[in-house]
Amino acid sequence: MDCKIRDASLSAQGKLNVDWAEKRMPVLSVVAEEFSGTKPFSGLRIGACLHVTKETAVLMRALKAGGAQLWLCGSNPLSTQDDVAAELVSEGVGVFAWRGQSAEEYAWCIGKVLDAKPDIVLDDGADLTVEAHARGLKPLGGTEETTTGVLRLAALEREGKLGFPLIAVNDAKTKMMFDNRYGTGQSTIEGIIRATSVLLAGKKFVVAGYGWCGKGAAMRAKGLGASVVVTEVDPVKALEAAMDGFEVMRMDDAAKTGDVFVTVTGDRDVIVGRHFEAMKDGAILANSGHFDVEVDVKGLKALAKSVRRVRPCVDEYEMMDGRRLCLLGEGRLVNLACAEGHPSEVMQMSFANQALCAEFIAKARGRLPARLSKVPEEIDARVAALALRAMGRQIDALTPEQEAYLKSWA
Repeated sequence: MDCKIRDASLSAQGKLNVDWAEKRMPVLSVVAEEFSGTKPFSGLRIGACLHVTKETAVLMRALKAGGAQLWLCGSNPLSTQDDVAAELVSEGVGVFAWRGQSAEEYAWCIGKVLDAKPDIVLDDGADLTVEAHARGLKPLGGTEETTTGVLRLAALEREGKLGFPLIAVNDAKTKMMFDNRYGTGQSTIEGIIRATSVLLAGKKFVVAGYGWCGKGAAMRAKGLGASVVVTEVDPVKALEAAMDGFEVMRMDDAAKTGDVFVTVTGDRDVIVGRHFEAMKDGAILANSGHFDVEVDVKGLKALAKSVRRVRPCVDEYEMMDGRRLCLLGEGRLVNLACAEGHPSEVMQMSFANQALCAEFIAKARGRLPARLSKVPEEIDARVAALALRAMGRQIDALTPEQEAYLKSWA
């Protein structure tokens, strides 16, 4: 298949890493085994724009077992694991991804996936889906993995521009409550520590945004001994953060005392010029939201008299007054730019949702309405049941009397 990756010779290491992840993703292995028998994607082309990680490769294997022809590009210029990309090419996937792409190369790769005219699209951030709309493509349907992507697709739907059925995988309980909270929480902290080797205990750790991702980051930072501050615009979420034991304040105030800053809002310009001007010498800036717009990197550069790379993922900005601010991963997703992304054990649930929703679209064969829909409840519940079984946990079942009681108004 047509492809463009950094180095095909990396496939041997890529196979080791993908096999490592696969052993820790039993939920997806069950789905793959079923797909190998039913072949729900026989004759169908699937185009995906996802972080090209070892976990994504396990998803690709499951879809391939189901008979799909596959094309894949990265959903972030810095998140591709080049050895994994090489291994996927050796397994027959048309991959267009390498770490360190320019904006133009990133867009070209998305275009190459769409050139295959996929019947189903799997997306992470909605770049592939939005470009499919721009090209006038009408696939059977698609899925969206992230909060940011769902927000974009909801805006398309509000404007009456949604051209084909889409399923908000991000909003499945077995994705949002686990991937976003435990996955983002752990991998964000891991990215910061890998990049800097900083001790978090005793540090003032500022989390911008208290959605599921922010909850996870705050929880893990607290567990490592940091004093956590939460900034928010939503009064309900801010109240929740306060009752969870975190200090809540405006970013204007947090900027003066924070040691480490993490943005997880999905919005732009969360940390800007006036905040940079107020920060202490040595402050560390990281973003764990999908796009590199939460920390105003251009504004930071404009305020600095010099910039130098002091570690592989750390750029040190020297301000006019001599203070130094450290930006991690160029302001892109710190958990993927500076580490390996979410652990396999949590991604198995997200990707099982992706795979089963793709099967749902394939079985519908064009009968679904062109709207943004939730993951079917039976899929969400099945993923949870499979995850519990993989963990060796058992749960109770309602008796007929209990079911009747819960259904009775009396």
